[in-house]
Amino acid sequence: MTLIVEAKHRLGAFELDAGFTAEGGVTALFGRSGSGKTSLIRMIAGLSRPDHGRLVIDGDVLVDTRSRTFVPKHRRRFGYVFQEARLFPHLSVHQNLKYGGWFAGRHGAASAAAAGEYDRVVDLLGIDHLLDRRPSHLSGGEKQRVAIGRALLSSPRLLLMDEPLAALDEERKAEILPYLERLRDETETPIVYVSHSVQEVARLADRVVMMRDGKVAALGAPSDVLSSTSFLAGERREAGAFLSGRVETVDHAHRLVTVKLSSSFITLPNVESEPGKIVRLHIPERDVMVATRRPEGLSALNILEGRIAALEPDGEGMMRVRIACGTDTILSRITSLSSERLGLQPDLAVFAVVKTVALER
Repeated sequence: MTLIVEAKHRLGAFELDAGFTAEGGVTALFGRSGSGKTSLIRMIAGLSRPDHGRLVIDGDVLVDTRSRTFVPKHRRRFGYVFQEARLFPHLSVHQNLKYGGWFAGRHGAASAAAAGEYDRVVDLLGIDHLLDRRPSHLSGGEKQRVAIGRALLSSPRLLLMDEPLAALDEERKAEILPYLERLRDETETPIVYVSHSVQEVARLADRVVMMRDGKVAALGAPSDVLSSTSFLAGERREAGAFLSGRVETVDHAHRLVTVKLSSSFITLPNVESEPGKIVRLHIPERDVMVATRRPEGLSALNILEGRIAALEPDGEGMMRVRIACGTDTILSRITSLSSERLGLQPDLAVFAVVKTVALER
């Protein structure tokens, strides 16, 4: 699947001028509130029209303002999941799901439900035990899983998800994220996912379109975009390294796992992991200490040996240290005074000390 998006639009004083190309997988539109990401996904969905622009999916032109082409939303075969589940309150979960198959058939798509997809989607989202319930008897996370199932059963060629976890508390988010990972890994439906959450984007996305003031500030793999200078300059609290690795060992007694990164190992709290599983890690730079000699007598389990790749002062008395641990890069934010006292300089051999409890999966 190839999706080409180009949109220019003015909304009062706000001007959207953004575009990207996606090749399947999960494309995250990421940025703060007001950055233009929801405006852009609404134009992809056909809920609004750009002043100027183009939308093409697999060679099928859905929008081209030059030729005045505009395919209405109900003919685009896109599934849409909103912040709120928007289920039919008078229908059971089973009936809500069946509506997706009926909608697909009505608008000319092969009915996913008739093709046996219904059982697979129910299993994928873990909602078999909910089929007879009405929406009023579901938790927020359960409602969103049903909404995703209904969208999938409409046989979409593209699934649009607009802040689907924004209305949920942390417990419900933790409940639904594994199902979104399964959705990414076990279906071939491409997804455009809108979020302002670094953790969601780092965990789910194959590529990130970072929006700022209506424009694309950065575009690329999560590890590149979320570690870029453009991102780090505006997101100090969330700044850090974003890495992927494979689970090597599981210590059930201490609920710890060892993950092999590109060229180093790191230990993190066990979150239902098993050997061979691919995980993504967020290592906040504020939780990484720097030592010029291997420290002893510490509780920290992660002491990674490396060399300083770069030193980046921020002009406010702080220094960002990029540490190359083989082909992996760890970030640390320390005071300029600490940097001076340690005599830090490029290519100096150092140790990055990371507390296990600080790691986020």
